[in-house]
Parts: sequence; structure tokens; C-alpha cells
Amino acid sequence: MTLHTTSWTPPEQGALFVVAGASGTGKTTLVKEALDAIPGLKFSVSATTRPIRPGEKDGTDYWFLTRDAFTTRVENGDFLEWAEVYGNLYGTLRAPVQQTLGAGFSILLDIDTQGAEQVRQSGIAHTSVFVLPPDLQTLSRRLSSRGTDEKAVIDRRLREAHEQISAAGTFDCIVVNDDLDSAHDQFQAIIVAELLRTNRHSRLVGQFRAR
Repeated sequence: MTLHTTSWTPPEQGALFVVAGASGTGKTTLVKEALDAIPGLKFSVSATTRPIRPGEKDGTDYWFLTRDAFTTRVENGDFLEWAEVYGNLYGTLRAPVQQTLGAGFSILLDIDTQGAEQVRQSGIAHTSVFVLPPDLQTLSRRLSSRGTDEKAVIDRRLREAHEQISAAGTFDCIVVNDDLDSAHDQFQAIIVAELLRTNRHSRLVGQFRAR
């Protein structure tokens, strides 16, 4: 999809998009392309307890927190979603997301189905999108064709994929990535349609309201 930015009317209130999909569905590729193609769309910056690495910047790469600070903020309800991964905590802080949306920018949040369920339970307005493979045989073939993983790793990823895909029905929209160009168009069409809702353009609509 080619979005002609010279005629783009940015929303006054941004939108939050929650994107999930199993490994091998092409979700990361779709997200990266959308970030490049759609003005005002940003990737969510997560908070983490892992140590900062050389060249990283707080607030740009991650929000770096101590474990005590992270758990305190969990207890205070400051996170839209969070999880522990390999001994470190990761999560999405509510306040930076709301500030970004209020400034008219939109956010892509790339998480798993458990994180998506936490966002759903948080009550924040959002549009959820699940990226599906055309079928499980294709997904298995894609994971095997990488040629970098042992069979045990591939089998584990397939089991995890089945678990993720079983939750697809809880999402607002689905994109089936059979043909990548078509999948890009579908994914970006969902985003653009949400950003063109009249409730995100109250000042513009007000200019044409009957007096």
C-alpha cells in the first residue's frame, strides 16, 4: 500500500494498535513496513529491568527500571501489560502511551496473546490485530526452512504457535499472511481506517457541521 502523505489528515487523537501473531507469520515484517509507511505511527517503548547496554538510551530503546521500581509500578497499576522473560521483567507503561496518543500520534504494540489479554483487561481503548498463516502446514514449512534451528526448537515453536493461534478469535481483526504484498495492504488498511474515524477528527468535522 502506498499512502500519499501530502494529502494525509493526521488524527487529533492517536490510536493504540495491539498486534500479535505466532513466530513465522511475518508479523515483525508487517509492523516494520507500517511504521515506515504511515505518518505519526510509532513503536511502543517498553520498560525493562535488564541492564542498559552500550549505546542505548533511556526512554528511546527502553525505559530502564530497577526491579523494585518495576514491581512497585506493577502494584500501582501503572502497566498495561507486563511479563517476566528469562529473569528480566518487561512491560508497557500506561502513562507514556496515553501521552503519545493524546499528542495525536499512534502506537503499535507488538506483544503475545497473554500481553494482549492484559491490555484488553486494562480498559484502554485499542484495536487488536492478529496475524495468521494461511494454514499450519505453511507455518511449519516456514519455520523449518530457516535452516538455523534444531528440530526440537522448531517443534517447541510450533507448539507455542498453536497456543498463540488458538486465541486469534479474541482479536478485533485478522490478517492472513499468504501473499506478503497483500498482507501489507490488509494490515495498513486496518490502521488507516481506524485513524480516519470521525471521532479522531472532531475539529475538522466541526468545520463542516450545519449551523
